[in-house]
Amino acid sequence: MGAFDYPDWDTFMKTSFAARGEFPLIAPETPSFMRQPVAKTAADLEGADVVIIGAPYVAAEDGKYAGVPMEDWIAAPKRVRQQSARYPGGYIQDFDLDLFEHIKMVDYGDADIPPEVMFNQTPELILQAQAAVESKCNDAIRAGAVPVVIGQNSPCGSFAIAKACSENTDGMVGCVSLDTHWDAGHLDYLTGDPRIAGAASWKHKMYEFLDNMHPRNLVEIGERGMLENKDIIRRYLNEGSRFISSWELRTSLGIEGVVGELDRAWDGTKGVYAHFDMDVMGGAGPAPGDILGELVEPIAMTDYECIRIAHEIGRRGLTGFSFICIPPGSAAVYRVIVYIIVYMAAGLAMRKIGKGA
Repeated sequence: MGAFDYPDWDTFMKTSFAARGEFPLIAPETPSFMRQPVAKTAADLEGADVVIIGAPYVAAEDGKYAGVPMEDWIAAPKRVRQQSARYPGGYIQDFDLDLFEHIKMVDYGDADIPPEVMFNQTPELILQAQAAVESKCNDAIRAGAVPVVIGQNSPCGSFAIAKACSENTDGMVGCVSLDTHWDAGHLDYLTGDPRIAGAASWKHKMYEFLDNMHPRNLVEIGERGMLENKDIIRRYLNEGSRFISSWELRTSLGIEGVVGELDRAWDGTKGVYAHFDMDVMGGAGPAPGDILGELVEPIAMTDYECIRIAHEIGRRGLTGFSFICIPPGSAAVYRVIVYIIVYMAAGLAMRKIGKGA
């Protein structure tokens, strides 16, 4: 497995554009996302449009996930925020749009995930970690904002957000999911506990546990190759899911065709949950796929395709957004996550002010 030497804080501050300005800190060596205000309580979320939440959790076995050290995975919320501090404001030249003139964004810090869960992954501790993320997402949605969870593994970076979206929506909830893997097995392989929406089972548990979510409003994008169980995929197709493999994206649809297919998640729903598992980009973005260990597959989606889809989701409006499997170690990859969040929020701004892309 290849690796990147991500800079320590002192080196980062000496060499990064971030050193040119000041920013609030949510923790030592952790700036707030895009230098935006820090929210410490639910009351601080009043008037927010977007709420950033960290979920530094990984389903590690023997200190590794997919062959990559646990420490590299769980650093993602901190490192994404560090890279966001490079940008002095919210002016997006692509759209001639100053994001923060229209969107109030706050950083709600990291969920209070019990640290012992990283080394003792019992079902009870995993459920506590999940509940900590749910709590912050509930606060954000009830304040009228979109929670954006920077996570690394399930259930804390996926099912927890879906559950908050579901429980705070009076009506059906659609889903747009980008991934290399369907994550639709029937049982969590790590614990064997049917309560746990784990790395390979969270999507199945989403539809098993959340009554107002159905596969007919699922737009699933990016899977390819030979890893999946044909019976599972065919069941989703028979239930009405729109599956766009990265092969179909490249051969017949193109990115404009994919954008047109997104509307299925909004058809007849009152909310939409967007989930980006960033192993979908392994090898086709700004860093080689080898940094993902066992998770990388050929025919990956590009950074532009992910950013564009996020922007189009924002233009349509959404209830919650989450990330897992952010490729670890590359500053450039962490910047892709910054772009995904900011360009999604730009879509929200355009929706708010009636401005076309």
